[in-house]
Amino acid sequence: MSATSSPDVEHAIERCRPADVTPVTLDATALPSTRDDLRDLQSALDANDLVPAGVTVEACFDESCSYATQDEADRVRECIRTAAFLGAGTVTVEFDSVADESKVRPALAAVRERARREGVTLELDGPLTL
Repeated sequence: MSATSSPDVEHAIERCRPADVTPVTLDATALPSTRDDLRDLQSALDANDLVPAGVTVEACFDESCSYATQDEADRVRECIRTAAFLGAGTVTVEFDSVADESKVRPALAAVRERARREGVTLELDGPLTL
C-alpha cells in the first residue's frame, strides 16, 4: 500500500507550502532525557530555523543474549518516542554486527512496529534488513 493512497494524505501533500527551515538529523546520544529539556531543545531548534528530520542511534547487537538484545531494543524504542515527541520523521539505527539473527530480527521487527505506531519511519543501517 502506498503512503499516498489515501485521499486525505494526497490532499495534505497537495496543500504543502515550503518553509524556510533547515532539516537536521540529531544524534541520540546528544538528546536530553526529560520532557522539559526536550521542549527546550525544540524551542532552540525553532529559534535557529532548524527542524528535526531524523534521529540517529548507534546500537549494539553483538551479544548472543536475549536480555542484552531486549535492553538494546528498549533503548531504541525510547529513541523512537523521543523522535516522535520532537517531530522527527525517521529514526536510523546504526549497527555493525549481529551475534544472533534469530534474537535480533524479531526484536527489530517489534521496534519497527512501535515506530509505525508513533508515526516514525525506522531505517536500519547495518548487516541486517527486515
